[in-house]
Order: sequence, then C-alpha cells, then structure tokens
Amino acid sequence: AAVTLYAAVVSLFMLLHFARLGAGARRLPNRIVESWLSGQSEAALRLAERRNAAAVRVLFAALSAQQAAPDDPGYARDLASQAAMDELAEMGRGLRGLEASVQVAPLLGLLGTVIGLAQGFRGMQLAGGAVDAGAMAADLWTALLTTGAGLAVAIVFHLIAAGFAARIERERDAMER
Repeated sequence: AAVTLYAAVVSLFMLLHFARLGAGARRLPNRIVESWLSGQSEAALRLAERRNAAAVRVLFAALSAQQAAPDDPGYARDLASQAAMDELAEMGRGLRGLEASVQVAPLLGLLGTVIGLAQGFRGMQLAGGAVDAGAMAADLWTALLTTGAGLAVAIVFHLIAAGFAARIERERDAMER
C-alpha cells in the first residue's frame, strides 16, 4: 500500500509540475519564432519575456543572448542549450522515483506470495499432515493475491511513467526544432 500511495503522490506531483512548467505549450513559442524570423526582434523578445512555458524560457535565453552578442551565434546556441537542459531536467523530477516504484511493486507482491505460501506449508506441518483443503486454498489465494496486486500496481504506474517520459521527449523534440 505504501508503494502505491508513493507512486500516486509522485504521479500527481509530476502532473501538477508539468502544468506549472508550461509543458506542451506551443502557440506562444511559435508566435515568438514567427516574429523573430519576420524581423520583429523586439516584439519576439517582448513575447518571450513572459517566460510562462518551458519552450518560451528557452527562446528567451536564445533571443536575449542573440541580442546581447549579435556577432557570436555560438553564445546564443550555448545559452539556449543550457536552458533547454535545465528545463528538461526539471521536468524529469520525480520520474526516477516513479520508475523505482514500478520496479519494487511486483517484488513486494512476490515477497507476500512467498510469505503466504510459507505460512500455508507451516500450517500443514502443524496439522501433522492432515490437510484442510479449504484452509490451504485460502492460504494460496491470499499468497497469489499479493502477486497480482503488485503486478497491477506496477503495470498502472509503468504506463503513467511511460506517458511522462514520452511527454518529456516531445518537449525535447520541440526545443530542438
């Protein structure tokens, strides 16, 4: 239960964190680039000053560096690259913890299965070999239920983690364009 709660809290944190970072915003970055390319550098910089989305913050770094050092395009590229890496690293916060939960959940389920089976066999031993089929079935059901629960938790949160990783990758692709 603790792993499930942890994974759920991390997932919620990441969802809210993505929203706060402005992940996925495309309209404003596109307007900024269009303004810059059409020669309206001041308008582009004013739009980029909003810095309300990850891609906008990267564009702001690039445009302000380009304006500060127009003869050194490498400076703007380096500053934009650093800003992009910072944004992507910030988006990835929590992803490793979520992935760890995905890996631990089935192991905890398996541990529950092993303990449940051991208890069932111990009960048979204490009964002197007289096996109560109903009690044995109940022990097996409980033991296998823990594996099923662990796998269910792992599958659900694996899909959630994969969704977050894909979203980060889409942001990376958008920033590289």
